[in-house]
Amino acid sequence: MEKLTCDCEVIHEDAVRNARQSMASKDEYLLLASLMKMFGDGTRVQILHVLAQQEMCVCDLAALLGVTKSAVSHQLKALRLAHLVRFRREGQIVYYDIADEHVRSILELGFAHVREEG
Repeated sequence: MEKLTCDCEVIHEDAVRNARQSMASKDEYLLLASLMKMFGDGTRVQILHVLAQQEMCVCDLAALLGVTKSAVSHQLKALRLAHLVRFRREGQIVYYDIADEHVRSILELGFAHVREEG
């Protein structure tokens, strides 16, 4: 089995310096990790994918996904707090949609990656 660690004690200063200059702040890495966690639940990803196609209310999402309205509401709250979905009220009905094109791009890139042959 091939060993995948470095046995040398040499630090490639140019590489370290270049990498350090391109790094984001620790806070940005934490925010990005939190964002990625939102994509770590299959139901949330399904909701996002559906909402990237069209806006829907909680009842419609629950019927489509075969889960309770309570479960959908719980996931939508998490997605809303992460700024991944937005809502609008029409009378007593609340419609949800993805927040912006960035969310659609993340989903498209994710599907492209998982559908790659490799």
